[in-house]
Amino acid sequence: MKKRYLVGGAIVAIFLVIGGLSFLNSSVEYATLSRAENSGKKVQVTGKWEQDMSTHYDTKNNTFSFYMRDEEDRVAQVVLDGAKPNNFDIATSVVAKGRYENGVFHASEVLTKCPSKYEENAEGGDHPEGIRKSSM
Repeated sequence: MKKRYLVGGAIVAIFLVIGGLSFLNSSVEYATLSRAENSGKKVQVTGKWEQDMSTHYDTKNNTFSFYMRDEEDRVAQVVLDGAKPNNFDIATSVVAKGRYENGVFHASEVLTKCPSKYEENAEGGDHPEGIRKSSM
């Protein structure tokens, strides 16, 4: 009977260790481009797409590259493994998940934040498309 408890306890302990390690590996913290470059770890960087700088999709390697400016006003090239994200051209900000390597931020995922058609414009007036926020 004691042998069963020992084996069961060992199995539970192994699953707890594996679960804890998986959780630690899956958590990705937010960072600036400078912190991303210095840490070498996988991080999330929030910024804005620099529309004045070039973008390029490499069909051979299936990579999309663009330039991003972070909250510290630093600009870096971002290379995404994959095609250009949906709504990228109208995004107000982007979040790139990845790591810095050889002076370039290599992203495994890029999330876009697009303007809401239900928000008022910056001057406090009506939305340019004539859509008004509903008041409930």
